[in-house]
Parts: sequence; structure tokens; C-alpha cells
Amino acid sequence: MSTNPVFERIKQEITDNEIVLFMKGTPVFPQCGFSAAVVQVLSHLGVKFKGIDILTDPSLRQGIKEFSNWPTIPQLYVKGEFVGGCDIVREMYQTGELQQLLSDRGIAHKAA
Repeated sequence: MSTNPVFERIKQEITDNEIVLFMKGTPVFPQCGFSAAVVQVLSHLGVKFKGIDILTDPSLRQGIKEFSNWPTIPQLYVKGEFVGGCDIVREMYQTGELQQLLSDRGIAHKAA
């Protein structure tokens, strides 16, 4: 079985960075409202994260969906673990679950 180079790239990114957001656009200039909402949550919590623009690479855009078996963008990974998309991240933030997840993973953040 040959390895998928896109999957290898994704694995490398989520291994090398504590928090990775696969998104449309960049953290400074999100290209969709859902990506912007997740950036806003992460920024409000004061956590450092790597934003990866899937719009610049069609193979990555499709590959991340297959990698996570999740049909939508954005996708948030914390310490290599897929957390979810916009609705899940927003709900976790509102209930305090996201802050707890960050604390459990040893990631410093501001109180909500």
C-alpha cells in the first residue's frame, strides 16, 4: 500500500504543531464565516495555533476531508487529535469543554 503524500503532510502538521486549524483563508484574513468564527474563539482564548489555508491546495482541500472523515472545513486539531468543525468548536467553547480540553492537553489559555 502506497502512502498518500497529502495524508503524510497532514500528519506532519498535526504532529509538529500543538494546535492546527485547517481553514479557508488565513487567521488574519479568513475566507469564510465558519473559519472566522473558529479563529475568533481561539484568539479569544489566547492560544497560539497554526492556520493552514486549504484554498491554496486543491489536493489538501479534498485530502483533509478524507483524512478526518469529516465533510466540512474548518477542522481543528489539538495535540494531533481531531476536535471538530465550527459548530462543535463553538459549542465546546460555550460550555467550557474546549477550555477543559486545552487544560487537559497542557495548553495554556485565557479564561473565557
